[in-house]
Amino acid sequence: MNKFSRLFVAKLILLVCLGFLGAGLASMSNAAESGSFSNPALEARLIAAENGVGPNATSLSAGLHLKLGEGWKTYWRSPGEVGIPPSIDWAGSENVEEVELLWPAPERFTAFGIENFGYHDEVVFPLRIALSDPGAPVRLNANVTLLTCSTVCVPQEFTLTLSLPRASGIDADAAALISAYAEKVPEEGAESGISIQSAYLDPDMTALTLVAHSERPFAGPDVFPELGAGTAFGKPDIRLGDGGRLLWARLPVLSAAADLPDLRITVTDGDRAASLFTELADAAPQPPFALDRVLPGLAELAWIAAIAFLGGLVLNVMPCVLPVLSIKLSSAMKSRDQGVGRIRKGFAVSALGVLAFMWSLAALTLAARGLGMTVGWGLQFQNPVFLAVMFIVLAVFSANLFGAFEIELPSSLQTRLARAGGGKGYSGDFATGAFAAILATPCSAPFLGTAVAFALAGRLLDIAVIFTALGIGLALPYLIVAAFPAAISRLPKPGRWMLWLKILLGLALAGTAGWLFWVLIGVGGMTSALAVLTASAVLVVILSFSRLAAGARLSGAAATGALAIFLAGFLSAAGTPNAKPATDWAAFDRREIPKLVSRGEVVFVDVTADWCLTCKANKALVLDRAPVRTALRAPGVTAMQADWTRPDEAISRYLETFDRYGIPFNAVYGPGAPEGIVLPELLSSEAVLSALEKAAERAVASGG
Repeated sequence: MNKFSRLFVAKLILLVCLGFLGAGLASMSNAAESGSFSNPALEARLIAAENGVGPNATSLSAGLHLKLGEGWKTYWRSPGEVGIPPSIDWAGSENVEEVELLWPAPERFTAFGIENFGYHDEVVFPLRIALSDPGAPVRLNANVTLLTCSTVCVPQEFTLTLSLPRASGIDADAAALISAYAEKVPEEGAESGISIQSAYLDPDMTALTLVAHSERPFAGPDVFPELGAGTAFGKPDIRLGDGGRLLWARLPVLSAAADLPDLRITVTDGDRAASLFTELADAAPQPPFALDRVLPGLAELAWIAAIAFLGGLVLNVMPCVLPVLSIKLSSAMKSRDQGVGRIRKGFAVSALGVLAFMWSLAALTLAARGLGMTVGWGLQFQNPVFLAVMFIVLAVFSANLFGAFEIELPSSLQTRLARAGGGKGYSGDFATGAFAAILATPCSAPFLGTAVAFALAGRLLDIAVIFTALGIGLALPYLIVAAFPAAISRLPKPGRWMLWLKILLGLALAGTAGWLFWVLIGVGGMTSALAVLTASAVLVVILSFSRLAAGARLSGAAATGALAIFLAGFLSAAGTPNAKPATDWAAFDRREIPKLVSRGEVVFVDVTADWCLTCKANKALVLDRAPVRTALRAPGVTAMQADWTRPDEAISRYLETFDRYGIPFNAVYGPGAPEGIVLPELLSSEAVLSALEKAAERAVASGG
């Protein structure tokens, strides 16, 4: 509270005292207030502490008095992620030079998973009115615009007028009411007894960390940062130290404005509040203590591991994984003359390749988390360089199956993968398993999403157990053959049919390569994808040119492959935004969800990506077919599409609010489900229609 505001409060207190001393005077009989604006959500009026303008008076004390209906709220000057702060236009007023509107300390509301700040039940916005002509009559003409919300939001626009003649007298009730809310206006500066010692905003704009100090211990504090329109913060993690006099808080950044003004922090604590400007520090302040985590028990961890095992098992039938397993079985049939021991060891080594990749993924996850990076299942498919490597490997693999070349080069990873099915050494077996695991990661198959979310949000032990269970599930076919190698002998003997099988498998891998090429177009852009395609074609031609010496072929292939990988990153358009959704889908905007729901609409959110095969299956089999397609395009329903093909921090943060780290992800919002109904990874028409119907139900109004 600034100097003028403190004088304003002191004046109000004096007016209250004078009002009660003169309560029997006739001048007290007519209260100075405007007519009221009223509807079920709101009753509003202007009130004044003085019944008139006294001789030589240079200012007046007034207030905008709002009474909100049950379950309704309105907003503070900084409303949070959504909402509109009240505003008043004084055009048409007479003898008014300036009006200062004071903001009582707000409360926190959580609705739709979003933090909002404002008021409920009743609030008075104190008004300090400076007069142009001291002592002359005043006419106040307040054109008010504000937003009221419960389960729906209703914009309010109305005009209140109040005329004050030359007169003396105090309205003690109005003065007391204005004074009570003026006392709730946050103090500014050292007078509050609260100071901000440090505030740090990390470079990636993911969190604000601050430390405040109070002369007397905090009791139940809250923190409301302001960093310009468009910047919104989530619910703070608040910890107290130094006998309650030190406050440490960390607030997630939900959205950030392009231009950041000076940071302003309001700290509330019961009946006191302070609003302070501060500069940002270079390092995050440390918390006074670490929170003890509620750790899962052995039974819960075992249950999640079982779910992870099932998720890994299901991945074996994914279109990009099945051909690799089939090739391994085919190669085993050709080499069954090598004996049961060789088959057993070969499949065991392939299983080890699966597990080795899963353990590597777990280690990378821990390293990325330690560096504060976003981690998720399948996020490597957002990297054009990774996609280029995978495309080249599949191109070589499929060309080998088509008979373009026959080559065994254990020193080259790409050639090992190409000959993984027919190599005589164990390196090819190991590479086959690892390659199958790599291709399995783009999507969240059934059971996989829950397990991955548990692992990525858990401890080192949780990550190790879950990723191991995933690997065992994915490696189970290899382990079964390793345990029962004699089963290979029951398969048909090698013959001419295997040539057709080889061509069929080559077509399957070529199809997988085509899918990766399409994903690369979405992630890196057409120029990058065409460069990789051209270089891969040249690489295959070089390997197929048998007249060249083996060393020359290897050198040429390695140089061409390296060039393709370089071009994938150099020509990538990954910094550009994701493609716009189809015309019948709205672009994802988390802030629009509560606005639409507040108007009684239903919102369907689909988080998808070009590299997610399960997402494409959901779209083709459910979302783009009647009756779901018809329901999503019905009046009052908004279908939002969040494209995660390329990295998008807003989508990552949205998924994290549901403890999800992979896709597909679908949620339905509405008056009956303001916090969202999360759908299973594999959609069905019944599940989608049921969620849409439930979300459309009207809920009982609440303060939210």
